[in-house]
Amino acid sequence: MDDDSGGRGLNRDGTIRREGSLSRVPAAFAPVVAAARSRITGAFDGTRLHSAYVYGSIPRGTAVPGVSDLDLLLVLRTRPTGADEAAARAVEAGLDAGFGQIDGVGALLTSTDSVTSELERHDLGFFLACLCTPLLGEDLAGRLPRYRPTPLLARETNGDLVLALPRWRRRAAEAATDAERRSLCRGAARRIVRSGFTLVMPRWRGWTSDLAESAEVFARYYPGRPERIEQMRLAARVGRSPSADPAVLTTLIENLAPWLAADYLAVHGEKAPRP
Repeated sequence: MDDDSGGRGLNRDGTIRREGSLSRVPAAFAPVVAAARSRITGAFDGTRLHSAYVYGSIPRGTAVPGVSDLDLLLVLRTRPTGADEAAARAVEAGLDAGFGQIDGVGALLTSTDSVTSELERHDLGFFLACLCTPLLGEDLAGRLPRYRPTPLLARETNGDLVLALPRWRRRAAEAATDAERRSLCRGAARRIVRSGFTLVMPRWRGWTSDLAESAEVFARYYPGRPERIEQMRLAARVGRSPSADPAVLTTLIENLAPWLAADYLAVHGEKAPRP
């Protein structure tokens, strides 16, 4: 059941295939992943940590030394505390300082109850089951369903893009350095491209996390909007190689994102509210 179907990231039964594997980690990043496993184990004992995962370009095998970042998901047995957050930030700092291959580290914290809840089933649950590669502990994907590229999945993964706009605008206004602008550019661009892809995902009937491919899939369904296609291609480029140019941020945050958020709500509706 786990053979790729037609190059669209699906199993033979039409469910979304898990996209990463430790066997695909490029050789240059193998020491980084090994160190992540060691540092996480040292920072969280078995009474706190349920499982850990790596996601993004490193387990997909597409990471570029000096450009790609290391993305981690840490699932705790109970809701994360302030001490847990501090431990995760220490793991991030240690790995970032120790390896020139990576351009930053991000460790998300959550709990088993949250991942497996009905509310998060088609968002965080999907993220873990299909986009994350097990690194430590029991793989929670076994407690979650098999996912398909449906309108429900589209709504629950990216049907809240509109909520990100005020935060991005505030960060853009407050950014004082090129590093801050590049960080915002990378995060906003990746979110925009993912939203552009999932907007048309049910019609394309497949899954990809590749930014360039996502932009081109989006382009297939908006042939009459060449300006949006070019903006989405720009977002895909700066999602990989972020820009500090304020004009790029303006294009993404003030032009493309508001249009995309409105179209998304019109097509798929609003994501279920979170507490």
